[in-house]
Amino acid sequence: MTAPHTRSRRVIAIPLGMALATALAFLPNVSASAAPAPDAADVAGQLSAEATPLSYVVNVRGGHGPSSQVKKAIAKAGGTIVTSYDRIGVIVVHSSNADFAKTIRKVRGVASAGSTRTAPLPAQSTTDVGTPKVLTAKQVADVEAADGQDPLEPLQWDLPAIKADKAHKKTLGSKKVTVAVIDTGVDDTHPDIAPNFDRKASVNCVSGKPDTTDGAWRPSAAESPHGTHVAGEIAAAKNGVGVTGVAPGVKVSGIKVSTTAGFFYTEAVVCGFMWAAEHDVDVTNNSYYTDPWYFNCKNDPDQKALVEAITRASRYAEKKGTVNVAAAGNENYDLAADSITDPTSPNDTTPGERVIDPSECLDIPTQLPGVVTVASTGAKGIKSSFSNHGLGVIDIAAPGGDSTRLQTPAPPATSGLILGPMPGGTWGYMAGTSMASPHVAGVAALIKSTHPRASAAMVKALLYAEADATPCTKPYDIDGDGKVDAVCEGPKNYNGFYGWGTADALDAVTK
Repeated sequence: MTAPHTRSRRVIAIPLGMALATALAFLPNVSASAAPAPDAADVAGQLSAEATPLSYVVNVRGGHGPSSQVKKAIAKAGGTIVTSYDRIGVIVVHSSNADFAKTIRKVRGVASAGSTRTAPLPAQSTTDVGTPKVLTAKQVADVEAADGQDPLEPLQWDLPAIKADKAHKKTLGSKKVTVAVIDTGVDDTHPDIAPNFDRKASVNCVSGKPDTTDGAWRPSAAESPHGTHVAGEIAAAKNGVGVTGVAPGVKVSGIKVSTTAGFFYTEAVVCGFMWAAEHDVDVTNNSYYTDPWYFNCKNDPDQKALVEAITRASRYAEKKGTVNVAAAGNENYDLAADSITDPTSPNDTTPGERVIDPSECLDIPTQLPGVVTVASTGAKGIKSSFSNHGLGVIDIAAPGGDSTRLQTPAPPATSGLILGPMPGGTWGYMAGTSMASPHVAGVAALIKSTHPRASAAMVKALLYAEADATPCTKPYDIDGDGKVDAVCEGPKNYNGFYGWGTADALDAVTK
């Protein structure tokens, strides 16, 4: 099935009370406006285009460093090793040799190898979405909070939708639990995030190699507010300021993996999962797809290598006890369909339309084994108009917002979108499965707080078992025009729209 929207799940912020035409713009590719110059992390990790046009991952046997034979072959083929994740056998290489991957695949001991991008380093954004809007001071001041609520909490219809408000009366979560936001960066100076920020578990992974410079995890003024918003949805402190997170007592960290231009490349994502695994992170949130391919086809040698590298990294993190949660995507695709038309890949050069089989061509990390795949619901509790779906693919659902016209919240909330922190100490609305995923990450953190000895597998089992069974919406005519907009398959307890059901924060802290 081909969706009417062909956008990334990275979204823009939308101000309170904005007209429908703008509210429907929750899906643009948030390849944020490129800054006049790359930030320090990008410069340090990405050499000039003349010296190293492309970046590669080379996958070898894990558990040991690359053999001398592989090292020599990389050098001979014109490659320079940036870093090597020996435990999983993934090597990040820069090379100006157009035949590097083809050459290195023939080397004994190399399982796969492929370019992580189609544009020279550093990549340039192909889409400019402008400057995101935030709530005005007057809009903030006009909200009347009840006793015990943070000032903007009345606008957060999403919290009662998963019973987070009731859960908070039991517990806010444990400070011993950390959720890492693998994203565009987190502004840890925001008053809603600073009290719960875990600096030791934060890093810049943009180059594929960890940069631990203080503050390297923060987005620049020209970059997307996405990661900051996501972090606040998970763990904004209940401190009398702004909004409240789903798990306002747990820690949150920032793992920056997107370039200044807004691209999430394989080497950065591998670094992010590995950093989380080695720094005792309990949950990761992944509200993105790995550029430049929306779907990575295993019959393509480059794309196969990208799937293998990130699969190794995400599985390693889970073996270390980390629950990986990911957004399902915003194209209204049926990820269980026989075929999907993908007109967006590769998105860092010139995309071309292709028909793919989503069982063979994977959205990563969303469709990887072990990853919790999250669909989005709106204020009426039904699938968001944009949310991807698919029986056997979607694991669980949570609020991600929708057009206010399509799913209007009950007062005092006024917008059908999701309110959260923005860099610079402000707040704004965003929507997408990007906003649904952090709700589930927050509930997983509450489960881990309640059951501190639970393995990643047990946390996931409880997450699904405690979800509120949500039956298929039939017919699904979200805009009321008489045409079915998506087809849901499966019974009440497990179906293509809501998976095992809607996440339940109250059960997470009481069962």
